[in-house]
Amino acid sequence: MDLNRASTFVRVVETGGFTRAAEALQLPPSSISRSVARLEAELGVVLLERTTRKITLTDAGRAFFERAREALAGLEQANALAKDAAREAHGIVRLAAPPDFGARLGGALAPFLAEHRRIQVEMTFTTRGVELVGELVDLALAFGRLPDSSLVARRLGVASGRLYAAPSYLAARGQPRTVAELAQHDALLLRAAGGLARWELIGPRGVERVQPQSRLMGDHLSFIADAALAGVGIALLPEYVGERGVAAGELRAVLPRYRNETPLHLLTPGGRHLPRRVTLLRDHLVTTLTVACKGHGALA
Repeated sequence: MDLNRASTFVRVVETGGFTRAAEALQLPPSSISRSVARLEAELGVVLLERTTRKITLTDAGRAFFERAREALAGLEQANALAKDAAREAHGIVRLAAPPDFGARLGGALAPFLAEHRRIQVEMTFTTRGVELVGELVDLALAFGRLPDSSLVARRLGVASGRLYAAPSYLAARGQPRTVAELAQHDALLLRAAGGLARWELIGPRGVERVQPQSRLMGDHLSFIADAALAGVGIALLPEYVGERGVAAGELRAVLPRYRNETPLHLLTPGGRHLPRRVTLLRDHLVTTLTVACKGHGALA
């Protein structure tokens, strides 16, 4: 089969007639008509019913059009992929990440930018990266459970956290002895994109869950950590934040035998061709952050 004839037929159907297809392809209408007629002769079926006013797809024509359009789109995508791979990757890649993860991304991006001099990375720091992928950003890093969506998620590792409170808070309210007692305390909750999640803690008895009573909530980790330091309540903090406060005498561990593990995912759009610059950064982050997680046991 002559693929040019199939392409011409698809254009006739998409534009609604031979004249408009001829204008789009910058060819005489007679050439368009002959191309479709020869395609019909090759196939041995009538694809279009022609009248003086309009053209109508036959059943065979409709079936051929749907498959041919899909196949030709695949060829165009393959052509774009080949051209993209043949030249040096360039352009902007937009990456979203949680606000407090920024300090740990600079070092991860440095070798990538050194290797790919023509690629620019544009960062957006937000807790709502899941909602932006495919529309405003190309890739997103996100902590926690993910909502059902068409996004492709790659789990990179986990962030390990524990409960902490200021000595002043514990002096006033007492030290919880069990997970159940947490429900009687003031909690500082980090609000995620999907809403408020229960605290899920792993301890001697396995996984235990509690819905704490929150007096203060927000979507920025530094805000929650500052409130904990001020004695407002108990906070679930990444270990690297909490242990720094413990070392300075500003925080104390609450239920130190319990920890929380929050998965870290890298998200990409599903069902579409990704430019090479995007796949290069995606693969770099998968390798770099997965190694970081394994090397340190957990990534905060």
